[in-house]
Amino acid sequence: MYPLKFKPILKQTIWGGERIIPFKGLNENLNNVGESWELSGVPGNESIVANGEFAGKSLREMINIFREELVGESVYKRFSTKFPLLIKFIDAREDLSIQVHPNDELAMKRHNSLGKTEMWYVMDATPGAKLRSGFAKEVTPKEYKDSVANSTITDLLAEYEIHPGDVFFLPAGRVHSIGAGAFIAEIQETSDITYRIFDFNRKDANGNTRELHTELAKDAIDYEVLEDYRTQYEPVQNEPVELVNCPYFTTSVYDMTESITCDYTELDSFVVLICMEGSCKVTDNEGNVTNFKAGETILLAATTQEVTIEPEEHTRILETYV
Repeated sequence: MYPLKFKPILKQTIWGGERIIPFKGLNENLNNVGESWELSGVPGNESIVANGEFAGKSLREMINIFREELVGESVYKRFSTKFPLLIKFIDAREDLSIQVHPNDELAMKRHNSLGKTEMWYVMDATPGAKLRSGFAKEVTPKEYKDSVANSTITDLLAEYEIHPGDVFFLPAGRVHSIGAGAFIAEIQETSDITYRIFDFNRKDANGNTRELHTELAKDAIDYEVLEDYRTQYEPVQNEPVELVNCPYFTTSVYDMTESITCDYTELDSFVVLICMEGSCKVTDNEGNVTNFKAGETILLAATTQEVTIEPEEHTRILETYV
């Protein structure tokens, strides 16, 4: 099966910016686009194939037709026709709300859904842009609730000034927020369950504040305190650098100036490639050639044994699979 591209699902948000449309080279006249859902199996927000003979089919239809061939035997056994990852670009003109996601167990019990473990890769950041991730000090559930009530929760969280290439892994239960000026690629479990903890007392165009889930979040939060919530890695050119390896996804970054061949013969999973910078040509073992540029995401079927990526200029790609 040839590499699949999908139509982006654009989300206009109260905090969204103006970078996604030009980054993806889209001919759309939309403002405040906060997210582009690049690859989604979320019901009601399912990605539609944009290229080749399967153009117009939804991701769910593709899995129903090709099953293990598309996603891999072990992935199909574990998730059936649900696609297990959600891939996004996020552009924050303003701070996003402080939030937390439940783990699988709690999400299944409360919402009959998967939980949400995720990761961020910072593609760009305005000077001084920050992210919040995890508690900076020991906090009890009561202190957490009190801090929300008196609007001081930001004082409890670890805050980081960010730069392109920074990576954060966010297991379910970790309190976090994306700060104004951040432009990131996000990889997450397929779940749209978010508990909004604090929204900076903002009001929408109608003068309403957004719903908060303070009580629901209290039992979902992991109160453990870490010394550093960033993912440390050593950047290397022209070979894969693993960033995250967890039960939900494994993600590596390729920073390329020359051709690389990826061998997937031993992998029992689909592969997602996300182009964050530059442009390249992707050729698979069946001879399918796909032009691939910044702002695009492609899905390689589990039957794909090998791809060669030839950069036309300095190119940076995220590779992720289950």
